[in-house]
Amino acid sequence: MLVVGLTGGMGVGKSTVGGLLSDLGADVIDVDALGRKILEPGGLAVSAVIDRFGPGVAGTDGGIDRAALAEIVFGEADQLAALEEISHPAINELLDQTADSLERDDAIVVYDMAVLVESRLGYDTKHPYEVVVVVEAPMADRLERLQEQRGIEREDALARIDSQASDEERRAVAQFLIANGGDLAALSEATAELWGQLEQLLVSKNS
Repeated sequence: MLVVGLTGGMGVGKSTVGGLLSDLGADVIDVDALGRKILEPGGLAVSAVIDRFGPGVAGTDGGIDRAALAEIVFGEADQLAALEEISHPAINELLDQTADSLERDDAIVVYDMAVLVESRLGYDTKHPYEVVVVVEAPMADRLERLQEQRGIEREDALARIDSQASDEERRAVAQFLIANGGDLAALSEATAELWGQLEQLLVSKNS
């Protein structure tokens, strides 16, 4: 099994690349979705989050009221760090469980994750990512996508992008770069080329 970390800033088309890799045969794990799952009713982090942040973050369904939690941690570095101390180990535990179920010699497992550079998600695990793929796109394209697809206005989008790791920080840990400044056909071609390289890595690892 080859484990790949797939990352990129907001609006670069990271999840589109993840979808294309899935079509080519990859087992893609949405790490952001696992982050939501641990806060749902019965989730691994529910009790610890309520203990740390108080009953005001408890949802009526037995999970966490994510809006109430966001109000507490947004813009508060200490509070966000406290949340990550709880949530990241829980996410990594779910990652291990999911990767265990996918483990086989011919598997290429992709961790689709926004905060690869900023955290130990996907790394402090039983199956840490072995190579990193970074998706990039021109800022103008990113802002246009965020407004059209998510309804995020320019100033808000710029502030969110600024809060993430920089392109330079991502490139420093990348083995592969995917440029998404063209159309879907060009992105599909670049992703197919990447897939061939990942398959070669898997063959080398298994030989």
